[in-house]
Amino acid sequence: MAFEHVRVVVVGSGFGGLGAAVRLRREGVTDFVVLERSGAVGGTWRDNSYPGCACDVPSHLYSFSFAPNPDWPRTFSGQEHIRAYLEHVTDVFRLRPHIRFDSEVTMMRWDTENLWWEVETATGTLTADFVVSATGPLSDPKIPAIPGIDTFPGQVFHSARWDHDAELRGKRVAMVGTGASAIQIVPAIQPDVAKLTLFQRTPPWVMPRVDRPISGAERWLHRQLPFTTKARRGLLWGIRELQVQAFTKRPDELGLVEKLAKRNIARAIKDPELRAKLTPDYRIGCKRILLSNAYYPALARPNVDVVASGLAEVRGSTVVAADGTESEVDVIIFGTGFHVTDMPIADRVVGAEGRTLAETWKDGMAALRGASAVGFPNWMTVIGPNTGLGNSSMILMIESQLNYLADYVRQLDVLGGKVALTARPDAVRAWNDKVQERMKRTVWNTGGCSSWYLDSEGRNTTVWPGTTSEFRGATRRVDLAEYEVIRPPKPKPKPEPAPTTAKAPARKGARTKKVEAGA
Repeated sequence: MAFEHVRVVVVGSGFGGLGAAVRLRREGVTDFVVLERSGAVGGTWRDNSYPGCACDVPSHLYSFSFAPNPDWPRTFSGQEHIRAYLEHVTDVFRLRPHIRFDSEVTMMRWDTENLWWEVETATGTLTADFVVSATGPLSDPKIPAIPGIDTFPGQVFHSARWDHDAELRGKRVAMVGTGASAIQIVPAIQPDVAKLTLFQRTPPWVMPRVDRPISGAERWLHRQLPFTTKARRGLLWGIRELQVQAFTKRPDELGLVEKLAKRNIARAIKDPELRAKLTPDYRIGCKRILLSNAYYPALARPNVDVVASGLAEVRGSTVVAADGTESEVDVIIFGTGFHVTDMPIADRVVGAEGRTLAETWKDGMAALRGASAVGFPNWMTVIGPNTGLGNSSMILMIESQLNYLADYVRQLDVLGGKVALTARPDAVRAWNDKVQERMKRTVWNTGGCSSWYLDSEGRNTTVWPGTTSEFRGATRRVDLAEYEVIRPPKPKPKPEPAPTTAKAPARKGARTKKVEAGA
């Protein structure tokens, strides 16, 4: 059965997918489609629309270098402005004709004979020479299996699937989790709810958020003199590059930052018992440092209860913590993160050996330069294993991976004809061993916490243990020595026809001589 064939399939339309689409066009590749499971672009910035949702990376750094935005309204942008920016990028770079909405990928299989991927989607099947998986690590919410949750009579939802029809005013609300989403949701809903019960397994380190409106004069200057936007971005980048060493090589240097964070708690929380609950016992930076000026003041309000324990059970409208604390609530909101080290897309990708990516990664995610996995030819992931950041902008890492994508496509063109590249197992192993060796001394591994950076075996398969400059250098081009070149199998030669002996037709009435053995 013949299917529509394209040169490249891009999965996802968040920063990674849209960036890949722009880069493909800049490389002269126009025969590509972007498959998006939803009805709009934006990825995690489309899905996360909870009250107070904003970015903890400065706006001018959390945007594409090739699509600067002089009109960011604040130094740290809210979700609506980032989503509008991604819509703007989609239009400016004329990507909409390439995007297929409501087309969730249900399965991808590598066809060894044809050297292409067969991609099944909710709207049909197509084939592609190359696949760019840009589904992102923050795309599939993780909700813990809480006993009795099905008996709860009220509304239950995850922060990334916010129920905007839920009326929280005057309600008793349970907030489960204290990550980046929760510290934004809590101060946003606290003034309206009757009672807010926060279930906290581990307190986060929270630093002040130095946020302010960007003045009209600044925006005018950025519009008139574009180099000032670039300079602003460069300054923000440089500061974070200098900070990396403390996270990756000298975690003990973070002690001063810890003192500042403790002072931040003390300023807002006067109750010694509550302050003790909110003070982490691990090195700052081990989990992502969160930014908020409103979180601690909200927790000090009389209608907020902090339970220093995780949610363990639900009995009707009663929620029970692991320490036995019981609370009556009307709504449960989960701010419990995402499937990061066990990406759901991995179950839907079948490689050259007939195994899924999930099976290949069962002992931990590993990919060559964060992009290519063993046994998956012409398949590349954006924001792949060990490409995350603990202190800077993911857009910097995405753009580095787009450089790698561009050179990958160029290499295929140079090789010519029907061809595929598959990462050599020894190259992936060497890269991963080097990354994990460097990871040993980082704050993420030595800081004494259990974070979403770590997989079920305790390995950090999420974060990059170096600077963004180092990663950019490592992904500037594809080294063919790290790949095996695959060509289509040669067709088997057709067997030669057996020689035939012509027989003279017997004459009518002639006798046939019978020769017997031994005659």
